[in-house]
Amino acid sequence: MRATMRHLPLAALLLATACAHGGPRAGAAAEAAPADRAAAPADYFPLAVGNAWVWEDQSPGRPAGQAAASRTVRILERTADGFFRDSERGELRASGECLRDRVRQLLCRPLAVGTTWKSVVAVGSTEKYEIVGAGERVETPAGRFEGCLRVRSVNAAGPVADLVAEITYAPGVGPVRIETFAVAGGKAAPQLKALLKSYHLEGK
Repeated sequence: MRATMRHLPLAALLLATACAHGGPRAGAAAEAAPADRAAAPADYFPLAVGNAWVWEDQSPGRPAGQAAASRTVRILERTADGFFRDSERGELRASGECLRDRVRQLLCRPLAVGTTWKSVVAVGSTEKYEIVGAGERVETPAGRFEGCLRVRSVNAAGPVADLVAEITYAPGVGPVRIETFAVAGGKAAPQLKALLKSYHLEGK
């Protein structure tokens, strides 16, 4: 079973379509403190015009022996209502309580394991979110990141199957690992895996 585009969170959507090579200069890996209950969602996804992230596709379905493709997502502008629009036509905005796109709440306070919320993404389609990891260490081609938050979302992809996405956010950097799975009959089939290859943040 393949993931459907409408079921993927925004960050996963950026990786699930066709990949392109190239990207900005690499940033230094963040060595940040573990997750703090008082921290805000914006601390885990810096939004500013010019910020850019390069992702490396390490999905299990790519042809054997083929070099990992990369994809760049860059924030291009801020809309009149405060959303940051990127090069893939995604739009994000961070309030005091949640990081969201036009449809979903992607990361919400309190930033602690066990926090849950829901987003209605279409008629009859609700995504369930939970913070399942905090203070985690993640190794990526861009370096090692400390104090990360891991968020799991679940959406019914059929009568007996779910689409599960896990996005791991590093403080001061943004998403550093994205994975999606199709789950049916108690078995999880990996679909998408992307790791941060490099990034550029304005003013850093």
